[in-house]
Amino acid sequence: MKSFDNSIKDFYRDLARISMREPRLALHFARTALDQREAAARRREAAEAGVQVPPFMIMSITRRCNLRCAGCFVHEQDRPAGNELTMAEIRAILSDARDLGVSIVALAGGEPLTRPEIVDVAADFPEMLFPLITNGSLLDDALLDRLQSLRNVIPVISLEGLEFETDARRGDGVYQRALNTMARLQERRIFFGTSLMVTRRNFGLVTSRRFVRDLVGRGAKLFFYVDYVPIKAGTEHLIPSQAQRDAEPLTMLVLRSEFRATFVASSASEAEYGGCMAAGRGFVHVSSEGDLEPCPFSPFSDTNLRQAPLRVALQSRLLRSIRESGEHLSESDGGCALWAKRDWVQSLMAAPEGAPEDRAA
Repeated sequence: MKSFDNSIKDFYRDLARISMREPRLALHFARTALDQREAAARRREAAEAGVQVPPFMIMSITRRCNLRCAGCFVHEQDRPAGNELTMAEIRAILSDARDLGVSIVALAGGEPLTRPEIVDVAADFPEMLFPLITNGSLLDDALLDRLQSLRNVIPVISLEGLEFETDARRGDGVYQRALNTMARLQERRIFFGTSLMVTRRNFGLVTSRRFVRDLVGRGAKLFFYVDYVPIKAGTEHLIPSQAQRDAEPLTMLVLRSEFRATFVASSASEAEYGGCMAAGRGFVHVSSEGDLEPCPFSPFSDTNLRQAPLRVALQSRLLRSIRESGEHLSESDGGCALWAKRDWVQSLMAAPEGAPEDRAA
């Protein structure tokens, strides 16, 4: 994982670079980059003890949302109802994550700002960075005031493209509300970014210079490109083509060279590090009920963080089996390798401890 640790270090350096016009923010990111050296050392220490700690964690703190986006994986997975983690439980998980060396925790949902108190919890962990994945419609003045005083929580506004693409999936008026939110963030000089769901249809648009230039002009400094995962049957045609996925790494480099922003693409990372980074290879997912899962698109777990501390849960049989099966992590026609191999993942949970893996899946 040394190379992935270096990418985290480079990410923080890039944040400092694009913030040079705002000395206090640049200084914050530079200091946080130093914190990452200590976090990387804690990850190495854990690895020597047999615990593989990913530098990145995704926490879906709720399944509630004020929108009903077409094809939303949270709804399509049809998970059984359960009790959401309390803020005290989330705080305990974050404390364990910090002590193990987790550097970045993405706060997701549903819509995480249906639980606005999460911002105050994140504020107590200044050594960690918290991208807040949100549709932006619940960012009221009180929350903006709070974010203005923080440096480690970064609002990341979700879009599908321009007005037509965004409203077609998210509902009428959502795009304009997102732009209004961006204007308020820019006015308050709050560092923010955008998350873009990449499909075969919108790839050319969302990676175009004109599109990026517009958002950078609106204040966006961080761009996450997430390839579409066909959780809903019959939507496989939306997966970016192989040619598009192959083009992403160079596209990110070109955009980074031209704009004062940083660019991260899921498929570009997989290409660089030899396949899916889930199950603790690079990141892991915590569900709103506390299940430790390979990733948000692979809703399978054999360990709950209400019953086991993170150090123990990261060594679960399911996560270990996935990490040790490299061919399953690289075999994919796009989207999520583990979702495409979900029958195999489920077989790992059903097989008794010590049983050989089902290689025929």
